[in-house]
Amino acid sequence: MTATTTATGVPVRRTARTSGRLLLAGALAGPLFFASAITQMLTREGFDITRHPISQLSTGDLGWIQILSFVLAGTGALALAAGARRTLTEGVGRRALPILVGIFGAGLVAAGIFTMDPEKGFPVGTPEGPVAQMSWHSIVHSAAAAVAFTALAIAAIVMTVRCARRRATPPAMLSALAALVLLVPMSPGYMSIQIALNGLVAFTWTTVLATSLRRAA
Repeated sequence: MTATTTATGVPVRRTARTSGRLLLAGALAGPLFFASAITQMLTREGFDITRHPISQLSTGDLGWIQILSFVLAGTGALALAAGARRTLTEGVGRRALPILVGIFGAGLVAAGIFTMDPEKGFPVGTPEGPVAQMSWHSIVHSAAAAVAFTALAIAAIVMTVRCARRRATPPAMLSALAALVLLVPMSPGYMSIQIALNGLVAFTWTTVLATSLRRAA
């Protein structure tokens, strides 16, 4: 008796195992990112989440920790995209979802490599108030983050349609709520809090997606 194989000749069991590992990496990306961020928020002198966005943890002598967190989270999202591409073989979003989640992952990696500017007294010793003129790498950081979260919001909308077509009401409602939160315009007075909330919603959604796809795989 021979093992069942895919169209490319790879055994189905091996393909499922690879998909499962990719999706596991995607599921772990969010929790690891926020474990790192929360630990830094509580331990890095001068950081105030009501004034400083999480991205500002990438500045200063210990900034490499947050840079690494961004890159690892982005790599995890890219793994999720690859796992989704292997797992979603039919239905609405089977092509769009992996691409959109991949853009999210690539955007996170870019946001980690290109850091924002020190400002508003952080790291300690930085002048109070916003930076007078954004550096080129801070502009790239902001653009990469905006593209990443917009792509994920669109992915959540696609998943809403997919789940609604399948009459899976709770997942459809979860994805619709995630998309709504991610698409709310930034409020200058509460921007750092809103960025943190968007990150929490985004990574919760990707973790749930990765977990559900892994069960299916």
